[in-house]
Amino acid sequence: MNSPLVVEALFHIGPVPITQPVVATWVIMAVMVLGALLLKRRLKQRPGKVQVVAELITGALDDQIRDVVQSDPAPYRVLIGTIFLFVLIANWSGALPGVEPPTAHLETDAALALMVFAATLYHGVRSNGLVGYLKTFAEPTWVMIPLNLVEQITRTFSLIIRLFGNVMSGVFVIGIMLSLAGLLVPIPLMALDLLTGAVQAYIFAILGCVFIGAAVSEGRDAGSPERSAS
Repeated sequence: MNSPLVVEALFHIGPVPITQPVVATWVIMAVMVLGALLLKRRLKQRPGKVQVVAELITGALDDQIRDVVQSDPAPYRVLIGTIFLFVLIANWSGALPGVEPPTAHLETDAALALMVFAATLYHGVRSNGLVGYLKTFAEPTWVMIPLNLVEQITRTFSLIIRLFGNVMSGVFVIGIMLSLAGLLVPIPLMALDLLTGAVQAYIFAILGCVFIGAAVSEGRDAGSPERSAS
């Protein structure tokens, strides 16, 4: 098995190398877009089974976001829901023969973590204003500015390493078991890997929601009378 840090190009588009994780990512995105379009076209006043499941998932997602952010989940629903579904499908794609999950490669995980990082900045500025959000880095005192800045970077790296390490390790363990024991023995491990993939997708999405919620609430808390008086 090739190192996850070195990915060979399948083909080139001009000077740009296209690797297997990139192709898998394109396929996953196409499946998600097509599925969303088909579901949208079939929305009815009297929902069918697929629509009921979709509404239940959306309701559960809204409840999670509302609990974490403590505000209306609508501004965050699309981002958090899309990240969860993408990571879930990407993790589960490893169950297909010959497919390595895109999330088993650092490039994909880094892109997802940078999306969360950018969303954190966007929603922090959107909710508190640029000046108000920047002031949160000086809480509780200006001496904390370097540490608060480092925290923003380190928690982004933690998202990358957590997802990469868990998914990549599962790919390696199953690959080794397949090479040593054949097809039947690793089946329980593959089932466990599917469960782990779902858990990792949930954790990644919830952590992203926690980071965004912290950026939204910190400025609000900093400007509250109680905190100002303390």
